[in-house]
Amino acid sequence: MQQSQLERGADYVIAGAGSAGCVLARRLAQTGASVILLEAGGPDRTRLVRQPGMIAIFHNVPALKKRLDWGYSTAPQASALGRRIPQPRGRVLGGSGSINGMLFVRGNRQNYDDWAVPGWSYENVLSSFKRMEDWEDGATALRGVGGPVKVTRQKDLTPASQAFMEALAATAGTKLIDDYNGESQEGVSVFQQNASDGLRYSSSVGYLDHHGLPNLTVLTRARITRIVISGGRASGVEVVTEHGRGTISASREVILSAGVYGSPQLLMLSGVGPAGHLRGHGIDVVADLPVGDNLHDHMSVPMTYCMTSARNRGTTPYFVTGVVKEAVRGDTWMGRTVFEAVGFVRSPQARDIPDIQVHALPWSYPFPNQDSPARQKVDKRCALTIMPTLIYPKSRGTLRLDGIELIRETMASPLIAGQVSLELNPGSGFPDRAALAAELPNRATSVYHAVGTCRMGTDERAVVDPELRVRGIDGLRVADASIMPSITGGNTNAPAMMIGEHAARLINAS
Repeated sequence: MQQSQLERGADYVIAGAGSAGCVLARRLAQTGASVILLEAGGPDRTRLVRQPGMIAIFHNVPALKKRLDWGYSTAPQASALGRRIPQPRGRVLGGSGSINGMLFVRGNRQNYDDWAVPGWSYENVLSSFKRMEDWEDGATALRGVGGPVKVTRQKDLTPASQAFMEALAATAGTKLIDDYNGESQEGVSVFQQNASDGLRYSSSVGYLDHHGLPNLTVLTRARITRIVISGGRASGVEVVTEHGRGTISASREVILSAGVYGSPQLLMLSGVGPAGHLRGHGIDVVADLPVGDNLHDHMSVPMTYCMTSARNRGTTPYFVTGVVKEAVRGDTWMGRTVFEAVGFVRSPQARDIPDIQVHALPWSYPFPNQDSPARQKVDKRCALTIMPTLIYPKSRGTLRLDGIELIRETMASPLIAGQVSLELNPGSGFPDRAALAAELPNRATSVYHAVGTCRMGTDERAVVDPELRVRGIDGLRVADASIMPSITGGNTNAPAMMIGEHAARLINAS
């Protein structure tokens, strides 16, 4: 991109080619509007991104991770022994959807009704979910086919995962179900993945590959420094590339899809945010809004059990063999997500819907946590890791022991106990609730689902309105997971892509 190309414009300029941004760019361009999609990272056409099983290597090799990850961490957490907990965020086309586990979870239908935002109920967003997916079982009243994102079930489950599913269902008093994205979420099921035929279906793959739209321009390695706002209206963005600094104008709208951290950062750098905070950094205030508030996430405590029936080993020869087999004949574990099973179950504190999500993956997991930027310590034995996850944090930081105790009870079930040789993590050194409670701050970790920093709503504390327009600024919207009033019950990538679809419908109808 030459310097002259920086001084250009389009009807819409979208900041961030992540899970929502790629979707939004394609859908707006399909209406005939000119669209420029900007991404600070590089292209995603590399096996490291597009081959699903490479995630097992990517997140454990710092040099590889640095290529595609912004490398964020939290501030020191007083309730977690002062730890700085990593917050991986994709710096590449597809955003975090290019470096995640590809777990396709819509959340519970009640989540969207509970948002209580006009136009965002479950019935409102269902058609947007259906429009984006190509579900392997075919179309139903609740599932879509023919969309850009292929959704399949994990297959060839290890015996360890199969036994865990049966044991968890029996222990939690729930059912084995076929589709947690269908009529009811509650139960134990095989994980669904946005991957098919050995290919990751990020929003970049699904919406940008072979799009064939001359009015859609995708610019990579273009870092946005601020939004140009004059007279209460956004008119473009300032960008920096290897060719220099320039301005890209938007005749209709600037849309931020830079994610839960990137979108609020751009707003604040442009004078939109908490007035006192901005003035403290020498930034002129354009609009005093609670940008950056309402940040919350899912937290889990990984628990690992040595089981030969888990099959997989975290060793270099094992990974090399997997890569070779996938290249030669395909249809191996390298062509799918590393996770296999999931449960949505209720703790004693649950009310109407499940409040614990249980992830199961047949691999050993770094312990006691993943805070260090150095290569993580991973046991090389075959093991099953279970991640009980609190999916509705009320105080934006609450953790309970119910999930850990449920997993211990499950692994002691006759349906699986015979396959378990050792509780590796947290282990016998933490035999009871008191010991676990003391150790929890050292082991609890993010599931990398942070949301909410540009909250959508109708009240004075909202950053964007139900149409995703930034309050007080014309020509400026936010469309990504940062607009969620409260987190959805499960992995957040599918809801983020849905937000892109739904935003396009709102914009096209306006």
